[in-house]
Amino acid sequence: MSDAYFQQLFADRIGGVHYGKDTEIYKFEKIKRAKRQALADQPDRKLLDFGIGENDSIAAQSVRQVMGEEIHLLENRGYADNGVPEFKAAVARFMQREFDVQLDPVSEINHCIGSKTALSIIPACFINPGDVTLMTVPGYPVAGTHTKYYGGEVHELPLLAENEFLPDLQSVPVDVLQRAKLLVINYPNSPTGKLATAAFYADVVEFAKQHQIVVIQDAAHIMLTFTGKPTSFLETPGARDVGVEIHSMSKGFDMIGWRIGWVCGNPLLVRAFADVKDNCDSGQFIAIQKAAAAALDDETIAPSVREKYRRRMTNLVTALSTCGFQCSMPGGSYFLYTPAPTGVENGPSFANAEEACQYLITEHGIVTVPWDNAGSYLRFSVTYVADGEEAEQALLQETLERLGNIPFTF
Repeated sequence: MSDAYFQQLFADRIGGVHYGKDTEIYKFEKIKRAKRQALADQPDRKLLDFGIGENDSIAAQSVRQVMGEEIHLLENRGYADNGVPEFKAAVARFMQREFDVQLDPVSEINHCIGSKTALSIIPACFINPGDVTLMTVPGYPVAGTHTKYYGGEVHELPLLAENEFLPDLQSVPVDVLQRAKLLVINYPNSPTGKLATAAFYADVVEFAKQHQIVVIQDAAHIMLTFTGKPTSFLETPGARDVGVEIHSMSKGFDMIGWRIGWVCGNPLLVRAFADVKDNCDSGQFIAIQKAAAAALDDETIAPSVREKYRRRMTNLVTALSTCGFQCSMPGGSYFLYTPAPTGVENGPSFANAEEACQYLITEHGIVTVPWDNAGSYLRFSVTYVADGEEAEQALLQETLERLGNIPFTF
């Protein structure tokens, strides 16, 4: 059968004339296929899924109640465009309360339909063909994907254990620096769980000023900070002169599917984001924004979510350490990033984390996510589905029983 005429019309950014013909399988699709096969091979064995990357609980009842009230109001029916004042004002109160960062809700805050869309929109504000975005790896690829869509390039900054999983900004070649426009960082970091230090943030500000680069700090996991008080990049002297911070209601407020967050910081950068956004969407449903405002004003929600995942993470670290994994409590996020085993004594060897991941799924019904960008690591998530502490303990006990007698090599 011959190709459709539009096979020749696809943009190069998604594969051009070869779009749809690539046989390479994305790692998450490989995991899905392995899970299906494991269930088919051993239907009576429960999958222990530590690969899920989203909260397992729904939003607080008080937030859902506000949502239920707001959806019936006539004034909430229309386009929100760049957001409603109630949400922006709640963000300003939240940033002041949690981080002692004072923001103008009109000029320094704009809502986004989740942090993913913000990361996809911002490159449109800056990237021309040949420009460079500096990005940490492993990490969330969206800003890099859209940089390439606009003809730009991505320069990767590996996050290594020897550097405390902080990027080496001084490693960027001079010719790359001359073309760099954006630096995308993410702390608490996904997937390493590392926190940024005040000294690192200060270095980022100095680096940005010296090389005239815009900083984008992805703070999606900020309210899941386990060590000390959550810290905003905007607390750093000079940070507002060089960049913005992106926040999400997903992780810290159990509002994954609600798709609501915000961009805040330098007013001109926020304005540029808002101008491009205005040509991408018509704003999040106003009822969602008002429910999110109620969540931000409730000082009990984020600590409750944080303590749940802190408890789960503490127990998971203990369990995996008992099984030989080299792991310790992360500073934040609901991800545990640990070196992947290299094999099993008198058994298979693993060339990389992906092979270790496939072994755990197929042989033991345990789901993780592999990362091979900067060393071979497995990512365990504590967002597994478990209704209460008793169910959590039962799941971890089953994990110990399956992994405890396996002589892994590392």
